[in-house]
Amino acid sequence: MTPLIYVGIDVAKQKHDCCILNAQGEVLQRIFTFTNDWSGFSKLQTAIQDAVTSQQDPSIKAGLEATGHYSENLLAFLRSIGIEPVVLNPLRVSLYRKALSLRKTKTDKVDAKCIAGLLMSDESNPVPPSYQTQELKVLTRHRLRLVSMRSKAKIQFSRLTDILFPELCTVCWSTTQKSMLALLKVLPGARKIAACRVDRLSAILTQASQGRYGRAKAETIKALAQQSIGRESEALSFELTQVIETIEFAQRKIDELDKVIHACVQTLQTPLISIPGISYCLASIILAEIGDISRFASPDKLLAFAGLEPSAYQSGNFTASRTPMTKRGSTYLRWALLQAARLVAMRCPEFKVYQARKRAQGKHYFVVLGHLAKKLVRVIFHILTTNECYRPQTA
Repeated sequence: MTPLIYVGIDVAKQKHDCCILNAQGEVLQRIFTFTNDWSGFSKLQTAIQDAVTSQQDPSIKAGLEATGHYSENLLAFLRSIGIEPVVLNPLRVSLYRKALSLRKTKTDKVDAKCIAGLLMSDESNPVPPSYQTQELKVLTRHRLRLVSMRSKAKIQFSRLTDILFPELCTVCWSTTQKSMLALLKVLPGARKIAACRVDRLSAILTQASQGRYGRAKAETIKALAQQSIGRESEALSFELTQVIETIEFAQRKIDELDKVIHACVQTLQTPLISIPGISYCLASIILAEIGDISRFASPDKLLAFAGLEPSAYQSGNFTASRTPMTKRGSTYLRWALLQAARLVAMRCPEFKVYQARKRAQGKHYFVVLGHLAKKLVRVIFHILTTNECYRPQTA
């Protein structure tokens, strides 16, 4: 049934604005404001019911802009009353609003009416996300935030080690490896390491590295520390200790979270895991961001959603031959696909050959990575649509 009622909602933190139109674009309910609480949601439900009674057997199409966490509770409420909302790209709403008038007018009430009008021209039918997909999106985005916190702490750690013991990086593959973190947590600075007994240094390194490092490595580090140009500062040493604790805390939480994500992906029984190079972590992000694959009619639609398609520019007789990616889709999905493309090319012969062919054409590494991601999107679209495991193409 063609929708006869269009409900446009402009979302804010404390309140929302709503406009309800019929199929002819006539206002059924004057634009009103409702609060972001139960009484406000009840007011919205009453307004929609009143609009329904004024029409003959209508169906309802509701939509709002993607506004991060501010819309989560409203989306859940709309689904609870039997309305699957359409989440619109804010860029589309902005361009649609500007196309309606030359006047520079931007208010919440205008946006609500624009969203309702845009819904009339939007032919997509929203597919309700599964419970597992919604939960997976929460988990994967939480993981990305934890990784970001760990990365920032590691940058702080690098800054502090460059001041307190700059020579340490010459005797290990990474100053953030477990053995070095354990050493600097106990002895945060070159002066403290230089004053420590070799057998104690050896015990710390041996335990933290599970036997890989021993007395020889301890003697080397102690000798470096005795000749170090590193600054001695109790304040910086205290900061370094706390930064190491932050890194360890973030890592513990990531490890705990990975177990939950692993179990969730196993429950979904996705064929994405059959692609060499795609782990449970990357598969979880890809699945969470795509949602139901039936939302996309073709691989090109999925490519556009990820923001990986090239932009186009043509005017008169000129057509640009080199254009950048649009980068207007899901940032999380785009990152996951580019990371997956790099890893798949390392482990899958089919993608490895494709990568070599593109490099032989003289293309830059990042351009080749974009091509690999596009090829991977086509593969992902096929296996999710058919629910079949990945099968490399034979030569």
